[in-house]
Amino acid sequence: MQPFAYSAPNTIKEAVEILDKHGEKARAMAGGTDLLVQIRGGRFDLDAVVDVKKIPELNQISNGEKELVLGAAVPCHKLYDDPGISKDYPGLIDAASLIGSIQIQSRSGFGGNLCNSTPSADGIPPLIVYSAVANIEGKSGSRSVPVEEFCTGPGSNVLGKGEILVSITMPNKGDKFGAAYERFIPRNEMDIAVAAVGASILLGDDGKIAEAKIALASVGPTPIYAAKASESLIGKEPNEAAFQEAGAIAKSECSPIEDMRGTADQRRHLVEVLTVRMLSKSLERIGV
Repeated sequence: MQPFAYSAPNTIKEAVEILDKHGEKARAMAGGTDLLVQIRGGRFDLDAVVDVKKIPELNQISNGEKELVLGAAVPCHKLYDDPGISKDYPGLIDAASLIGSIQIQSRSGFGGNLCNSTPSADGIPPLIVYSAVANIEGKSGSRSVPVEEFCTGPGSNVLGKGEILVSITMPNKGDKFGAAYERFIPRNEMDIAVAAVGASILLGDDGKIAEAKIALASVGPTPIYAAKASESLIGKEPNEAAFQEAGAIAKSECSPIEDMRGTADQRRHLVEVLTVRMLSKSLERIGV
């Protein structure tokens, strides 16, 4: 591993200045469960690593009536250890309890999972179906990006020179909203998804689907917001036929690779099956 400068700033401004100074030769670190492995493996040739764990805004958790604000450095265990978040955002808990081992979950979080931007990231599909927004700070100011637009390729995203992810915001859509996430893996735990699906449903006063979101992982160069499959559900009764139709459409919206872990056809089939399953689970969580 090449030597690099280590910094642990206490403010966003200081972190941005260090990241801007070193450009592509610097990376922010929260849990470090991905970054340190990548540095050791030679993926990055860095001059500086910026530990953001001491910055208050990146460690905030605020679960209010209207929204959940999750700091970019908050580890997974703080979500499933919080009864309010577990009740209000069970789809997030589905993913938080799957990211690595329990030891990894004590360090890693949704912010790092999002910034790592792998196609198989467990944390990203739930964020998409919860309509999450990534809040970014840089030298030119702040901006917000919908999570479905955050990843731009395998391991790449919209963060520019000197920019840092500060927090992730998700609206609370009330008791007529439900969401769920599930992945398929060859082993029982601590594996990368062959295919994964997150889904959410919001019911209108008439009992029909007013809003739906479906997101896919491990079946394209980035996590995928399956827009056509999601839109196919709007205005329909939340039943098996509608879910089956959405699953078939979602299957057509992915572009999986074929490797030793699974064929492209297997992954498409898994997308269809998991989409139906997650829509059904979302409906079940609403209590219908």
